[in-house]
Amino acid sequence: MQITIDRKKPVPVHRQVRDAIEQAVFTGLLPVGGALPSVRDLAEAAGVAPMTVSKVYADLKAAGVIEARAGSGTFVANGPLAQMVARQAVRELEAEADALIDAAFAAGLRAEDLATLMTVRIANREKRSQRKRVVLVGLFAEATERYAAGIAAQIGDAAVIHAATLDSLTDNPIRRADVASADLVLTFATLGDDLSRLLPQSHIVSIRFIPSEDTRMALAAIDPMARIAVVSRFEGFLPVLTLGARRFAAHVHDVVALTLDDPGLERKLADRDVIVISTGADAAMTVARPGAGCIEYRHIPDPGDIERLVVPAVSPAPTLAAPTLPAPVLPAQSGRKEAS
Repeated sequence: MQITIDRKKPVPVHRQVRDAIEQAVFTGLLPVGGALPSVRDLAEAAGVAPMTVSKVYADLKAAGVIEARAGSGTFVANGPLAQMVARQAVRELEAEADALIDAAFAAGLRAEDLATLMTVRIANREKRSQRKRVVLVGLFAEATERYAAGIAAQIGDAAVIHAATLDSLTDNPIRRADVASADLVLTFATLGDDLSRLLPQSHIVSIRFIPSEDTRMALAAIDPMARIAVVSRFEGFLPVLTLGARRFAAHVHDVVALTLDDPGLERKLADRDVIVISTGADAAMTVARPGAGCIEYRHIPDPGDIERLVVPAVSPAPTLAAPTLPAPVLPAQSGRKEAS
């Protein structure tokens, strides 16, 4: 598998690496059980930092695309992506898509023209269902899709919920236009300002995210004498992450807070017993001391905010019944004719 990185593209390097691996799985170049290069070998071949490849591998493992086998290496997993690729219906759709692309090129359309056409047609088809269209915008694809699935489960059939990342809107004007056409855009409070600049005409609602039950239980179970490090990929999330860790592990007193790009990260993690990582900070475990425990601080959309802010926005307006008018009162008939 060869990965070519184009540093002139606005797409982040780690995203290019991940896209290349997912494309290789989707096309069958990497079949189920196929071995991937080691982190160091792939980093050297692609000309990127080992930390970048380690982060991509961690993201793909979390998404079920690849799996690590102790002592053997990393392999393509029989996960959702591989299972989807194996379906006959998907293969038939690929053939139909190829025919559509050939027809579009024959008609003189460019690749970007066809992409715009398909985006518009998909949006129109969804609108015909009379269901509201909602897009949740986050930072990480796998986590945002998970959050969107949770919101969809709570609101039922009232709306169609999609997931998008802030990077995809920043880098792809077609994707940005697609999200701008949604009836409602949801996001984190920390991303609200950035999203408002990207989508100035959209109805944007910031919702709260709370720690998942598994996260709360894992923090509560930490040994009181343990030394904890809280690691976030983004500095803006660090205070929230640290506050949550201190709240649900209040019995633990030795807690340090670090960002993933801290120059002294490896040294500061050397004596930590438990590493609490935010989504996207998996690479911290590659420099943690052997045997250190790991807790991924996972969130879920606040059900109260979904009920209070989202459900009313996507629920169909009540149909008002036509007022019932009283029957007209007709003059009584006497049965006698007037005398002429």
